[in-house]
Amino acid sequence: MTRHASGRPTPALAALVLTLTAVVTSVAAEPPPPPPPGTMAAALAASRPEEWRRLDPTRTVYMDLDAGRVIVELAPTFAPKLYGNLRTLVSAGYFDGLSINRVQDNFVVQWGDADGKRAVPIAKTSPPEFERSWSADLAFTALPDGDVFAPQAGFVEGFPVAGDRAAGRIWMAHCYGALGVGRDNAADSGTGIELYAVIGHAPRQLDRNITVAGRVVQGMELLAALPRGSQAMGFYATAPERVTIRRVRFADAVPTAERTGLEALRTDSASFAAVVESRRNRRDGWYLKPAGRIDLCSVPLPVRRTAIASP
Repeated sequence: MTRHASGRPTPALAALVLTLTAVVTSVAAEPPPPPPPGTMAAALAASRPEEWRRLDPTRTVYMDLDAGRVIVELAPTFAPKLYGNLRTLVSAGYFDGLSINRVQDNFVVQWGDADGKRAVPIAKTSPPEFERSWSADLAFTALPDGDVFAPQAGFVEGFPVAGDRAAGRIWMAHCYGALGVGRDNAADSGTGIELYAVIGHAPRQLDRNITVAGRVVQGMELLAALPRGSQAMGFYATAPERVTIRRVRFADAVPTAERTGLEALRTDSASFAAVVESRRNRRDGWYLKPAGRIDLCSVPLPVRRTAIASP
């Protein structure tokens, strides 16, 4: 570097530094280019604030692991009895200190009381909530394409659902991230003390055979990346392999400063329809031939961070 004998840069060098600084500042100040038209990023960028909804803290559950927080949105519209069971279990601290006991590749992550020694503060049986009536109060947003498992498929309150409108029945679908309620052979044995999240290809054969209580909206990477269990059905062989659950709480029981602010794109909004279309016909530069259709469980359900609402 050229300097004066005093150690100071020469005027020419100082001018060059000022010029480079101005260029860098100018580049940094320029806004990023807009996303390509017709893409999911473009649809989200064009969305309006009113098309997003804050997650209801009375329906939002935090499961804290050493690796981070898993956030679940519950669906009492489809599983009200199970929702009540979970309010009781979580309030009693039932899951605190229990563990993730099963990780089956391309299927589920399951948690609960591995040793069966924890006192259970609810009834030993619970009426199954595999499906419900398709009533007029349900705001159903239909998927543009058909479904293999049901005459109709779409979304209600942000959850992927399938149903038979002629028969008057509708149910939540087993898509990636779905929160299911483990049970034995008896239909009423799924009380909520054993829960699982789908981490593989959507096992839609489970629809209407198990209660779906909600879906994971954040933290799926913490579950899907867990080591697979070596025993039958992915159970861990030894206690040290299990993943400890530090604490489970409903968001409305957590101090405001400790909550995670999230909002989801409304599935009855124009922007969500644009998201669906962007995934049915991919216009990203890499794609040469858009598919022209999409299955229910391949539709993304956008969620984003937001400021915590004041209580």
